[in-house]
Amino acid sequence: MAEERIGFGLFGAGLVAPFHAKALQASSKTKLVAVAARNAEKREKFASEFGCKGYATLEEMLADPEVQVVNILTPNDAHYEPVLQCARAGKHVLVEKPPAVTLRETDGMIAACREAGVKLGVVLQCRVRKPIQAMRAAIAEGRFGRIYHADAFMKWFRAEDYYLMNPWRSSRRAGAGVTVQHAFHYIDLLQYLVGPVKRVYARMNNLAHPRVELEDTLLALVEYECGAQGVVEASTALWPGTDLRIEVNGENGTAIMVGERMETWKFKDERPEDEEIRRYGSAEQVTGATGPADFGFYDHQILIEDMVDAIREGRDPIVPADSVRPTLEWALAMYQSAKDGAAVTLPLADEEAVW
Repeated sequence: MAEERIGFGLFGAGLVAPFHAKALQASSKTKLVAVAARNAEKREKFASEFGCKGYATLEEMLADPEVQVVNILTPNDAHYEPVLQCARAGKHVLVEKPPAVTLRETDGMIAACREAGVKLGVVLQCRVRKPIQAMRAAIAEGRFGRIYHADAFMKWFRAEDYYLMNPWRSSRRAGAGVTVQHAFHYIDLLQYLVGPVKRVYARMNNLAHPRVELEDTLLALVEYECGAQGVVEASTALWPGTDLRIEVNGENGTAIMVGERMETWKFKDERPEDEEIRRYGSAEQVTGATGPADFGFYDHQILIEDMVDAIREGRDPIVPADSVRPTLEWALAMYQSAKDGAAVTLPLADEEAVW
């Protein structure tokens, strides 16, 4: 007998919400129960399109017994209170990245969910891509030998109207700059693969969006605790936008992911499975380089289905919030470095000084 589907509610009906809805509807493990959003027009349109209930407030949706998990899809600086409300209501939570824009709020969310006995996962869907999982396994097995370099290159384009469509998208304090809003995924991949980070030196500027006061370009040099070094280049100013690259180079091998596909997979100790790994991913799958809605929902579906499995199996979700805290600290250290014009050593001494 098939297990009953787990009911999900979405808090927020903005740009990313349709990807969550499509992922939920494509899965045999889940059902989209409801959406909660203050904007009545957006709420009603979304509920009609995806065939779910519409609630004006999160409180109303939390009172719905069919909702077992809530996906928090609000602006980056508006995650903390909703997560706490969900925990108090006994609902599991998937929160869009970053979990919050401060370490203090992130720690509070983790503690609240732990105390309430509910799961807290973060939507960092790039972690589940097959090339990333292959790299992580190879690192764990020691195939790279000593890792020399781990780099991320994200040379994207966003028109200025992207930043002006909502007030928070032009607010640096709300986490709308390229570092947190876009590059956070790829900073997280480096942290996930090679971290933790020891020291960072960053520069930030605005090359192509003069009507907004935030960085559209990030350049950073990184020192990892393992002894590797690296570069992070991220921009939304570079028309027309090209696919991201994640590169790991060691004494015995090199792996490069471009977009979601394995571009390079070469090791001194060639193995039978390597040929299959080289075929991971597809050049046809768009990954956000040229527009804010230019990506698929399959990776989201993996995270959502994993949350269902985590609930049923009594384990942590595949991207638990405490595993993302170091990424946020690294991002905040980049802001501190760019502000001071000097390298910053982690842990961050005073996150309030960042702003």
